[in-house]
Amino acid sequence: METTELDFFRDKSLVDDPYPFFDSLREECPVRREPHQGVFMVTGYEEALQVYHDTATFSSANSVTGPFPGFATPLEGDDVTDQIEAQRDALPFSDQLPTFDPPKHTTHRGLLMRLITPKRLKENEDFIWKLADRQIDEFVDRGRVELISEFANPFAMLVIADLLGVPEADHEIFRRQLATPQGGLGSTKDETLAHKPLEWLYGRFSSYIEERRHEPRDDVLTKMAQATYPDGSTPDVADVTGVAANLFAAGQETTVRLIGASFQRLAEDTELQQRLREDPDRVANFVEEMLRFESPVKGDFRVARVATTIGGVDIPAGTTVMVLNSAANRDPRKFECPAEFRPERDNAREHLSFGHGIHFCPGAPLARTEGRVTVQRLLDRLQEIRISEAEHGPAGARTFNYLPTFILRGVTRLHLTFTPAGG
Repeated sequence: METTELDFFRDKSLVDDPYPFFDSLREECPVRREPHQGVFMVTGYEEALQVYHDTATFSSANSVTGPFPGFATPLEGDDVTDQIEAQRDALPFSDQLPTFDPPKHTTHRGLLMRLITPKRLKENEDFIWKLADRQIDEFVDRGRVELISEFANPFAMLVIADLLGVPEADHEIFRRQLATPQGGLGSTKDETLAHKPLEWLYGRFSSYIEERRHEPRDDVLTKMAQATYPDGSTPDVADVTGVAANLFAAGQETTVRLIGASFQRLAEDTELQQRLREDPDRVANFVEEMLRFESPVKGDFRVARVATTIGGVDIPAGTTVMVLNSAANRDPRKFECPAEFRPERDNAREHLSFGHGIHFCPGAPLARTEGRVTVQRLLDRLQEIRISEAEHGPAGARTFNYLPTFILRGVTRLHLTFTPAGG
């Protein structure tokens, strides 16, 4: 493949299948500058780890948006740290944890981890099992389902709502407000991203936190309102709501795409369905291999504060770097026969789909649980799961629509047919 002719950030042909492009980039060099936006693309596993772990050299200020819109004033000089700080707040998502650098990142992540404790995650898992059955009850008798809108989207949203203690009476409000994905994030359509695209969530959680600080109750929201930074200081209401909004934004998308990819794969392999039904202990590794094979997030961005090298390649100060998790997950130097889906792969869990280092996804345990529970309950309750004819094009071939974005990876819909278990 001639990689220089394709603009990864704008070419729609790479939305459906980016993997040949990634392979070609890696074969040329695991760290390579693409000519259209001037971004250095990191496709190698070890090279990706180098970037993720070097927070002194690489800033996360542009981690979500990369070159779009980029820094208003070009970053110039041998050390652009001060220039990054001067322009940081003008970038979209600048109030969200993924874009923070130490020491601010350290304190805010510490706050987040006080909200999603092992005890709280265990309580949430009990809810997840019940919710999965409740969502399945809505369509099981029909023998068909559009899995993304009828199961994955509401399921992922309500799981996080429960985790954060949103009153059950408000669940339907959240379901209506968050049913439509936020447009613009990593769009190949050159859409404009709002500076603060999570305003509705900010407003909602601000009300919850302020109310609980004035009138504490025996609930999760009160614990959130009373949470402190690791040093014992009390965070502003805006800081707490920012953490909550980040969980909704990141956690929902990741889980929805994982569920879609899992059943896109399972619906084409009835033997694999049966093996997982007969031995549920295999499901956890299936989920890990699914995350490796189809990472819900294609990659993250960084900007170099000073001149450096990655894998022997010179990176000038002020350069935007994209760590392509999806490509690193298919690096043959790390994973044997990486283009093959192997549900029992020994090192599947070493994928980079949740990132690595200080920005490793704090919701990873939650996403893994949601994936495992979803696969187990759907396989338990649905037999002979297949792709519906609704996903066939005019010539009879499979036609899946993928999210038109260079950040996220997943189908926008997935029509399935099945036989209810015992039916």
